[in-house]
Amino acid sequence: MELQFPIPHVIELKASAQPWELSVTGPEQARLAQRAEALGYSMISVPEHFLIPQEHADLSGPFYYDATTTQAYLAGATTTMRLNSCVTVLPLHHPVALAKALATADWLSGGRITVTFGVGWLEREFELMRVPFHERGRMTDEYLDAMIALWTQDTPSYAGRYVSFDEVVFEPKPVQQPHLPIWFGGDADAALRRVARHGCGWNPFLTKPEDIPARIDYIKSQPGYDGRRLDVMYGLGTGRVGEGHVVQDAPQSRPGMSETELVDRLGRFHELGVTMSAVPIPPVRDTEEYLDYAQWVIEQIQPQLPGQ
Repeated sequence: MELQFPIPHVIELKASAQPWELSVTGPEQARLAQRAEALGYSMISVPEHFLIPQEHADLSGPFYYDATTTQAYLAGATTTMRLNSCVTVLPLHHPVALAKALATADWLSGGRITVTFGVGWLEREFELMRVPFHERGRMTDEYLDAMIALWTQDTPSYAGRYVSFDEVVFEPKPVQQPHLPIWFGGDADAALRRVARHGCGWNPFLTKPEDIPARIDYIKSQPGYDGRRLDVMYGLGTGRVGEGHVVQDAPQSRPGMSETELVDRLGRFHELGVTMSAVPIPPVRDTEEYLDYAQWVIEQIQPQLPGQ
């Protein structure tokens, strides 16, 4: 099982953020990414929102990056680390501009960008950005097809309701072939059908761990699934955050578990089909204490995990 590195202060969720994280700056995040890469972590993922309505600020927090910009910045600070999003809210982007940004980041990084797309859940954010919330699924499907055309066709063309282009050229193409890896976040059947059609990874949010095998079976039963490798990312701390970012009482997702608890819990995730996880940041005082803990996880926990 691979491990992601939870980088501090990319989000200020009430359910998980600690006060010391608020002082972590962008340059310090680059240093942390470099250290995580040296330790052997596989990936960093960054969340995204554009506008948080005031009524959601207490639970969701105000602080969110543009995911692709952050991925490119962290890619520039590292040499082998994979950079993902969690999630890029696809219908809030123009697909041509986003396809260009992701392809550019992948090309400049030598092929280290993954993207996790989601349709979004915060209706007021869509209203504020003048994007039709109840059309977001149809927009996402169309945007995906258009972006893949740009990434894979020599002379891309696409004709749809929300985006159309013809007689154009588009470079740079992503380094990764046929295009950069696409994951999907979400738990609805429609999200899983997108995984089957286009994806090589799934990042559930509200799905309970014990339900993951059935949902993987659902993905693999869909006509679009062709047997490709399917990664499943499920962080140990996922259960602490509920729908709408509500704080959940989830003892099995608490930070600061013992060595035995971490190995047992991650081993159970592996049995359920999870291929990648993350150990949540425990109560610490600063980045140096956190890096000491991150090193302990790599040196003491990871060698005991399945597949090591």
